[in-house]
Amino acid sequence: MGSKYISISVIKRLPRYYRFLGMLKDAGMVRISSRELADRMGLSASQIRQDLNCFGGFGQQGYGYNIESLQNEIGKILGVDRGLKTILIGAGNLGKTIVGEMDFKTRGFDLIGIFDKKESLAGQILSGLPVRPASDIEDFCKENGVEVAILCIPYKEAAAISDLLVETCGIKGFWNFSHYNINEKYPRVAVENMHFNDSLMTLCYQVINSDN
Repeated sequence: MGSKYISISVIKRLPRYYRFLGMLKDAGMVRISSRELADRMGLSASQIRQDLNCFGGFGQQGYGYNIESLQNEIGKILGVDRGLKTILIGAGNLGKTIVGEMDFKTRGFDLIGIFDKKESLAGQILSGLPVRPASDIEDFCKENGVEVAILCIPYKEAAAISDLLVETCGIKGFWNFSHYNINEKYPRVAVENMHFNDSLMTLCYQVINSDN
């Protein structure tokens, strides 16, 4: 790929391709055309071809795509085998749910530490990891080469912790549930913001306009 620019809209579609191809593989399918894949995903065949051509293209004319091979190639692009060292900050209800439900290892991440400022949570075991005091974050990150942080903390706490993580700990990316705009101060840090309220209001709009 080199330094070729790939739009974020293309990148955001890659996990959908990866997921759909996995479902097709599990169903016993071996190959699929761009048209059939497009119909299943609600996209256009030309969109799929354009997206995949950003990375060299993987199909054969008259044959289509080998499903397992294409999924593997997309997985390599996404880095699902990278095992990025990751910590989670905020072991409340949301943090516990994420730790318990997410399969980080098959998505490119290795969750190695969980932290919370509440002393009452220290020592609790979540998915095999002990909850550590927030005061240990800096030393832990430096000792373990942590690259990614998941923030499950209130907005008012996110500014200070993101400063520590970026400037002192060298964190390169955030999965951010705090609603704090990390990129306003650190535009070159990778941030994936999760806004449940925005998603819920989008659903509301779709429901009330579904008959229009």
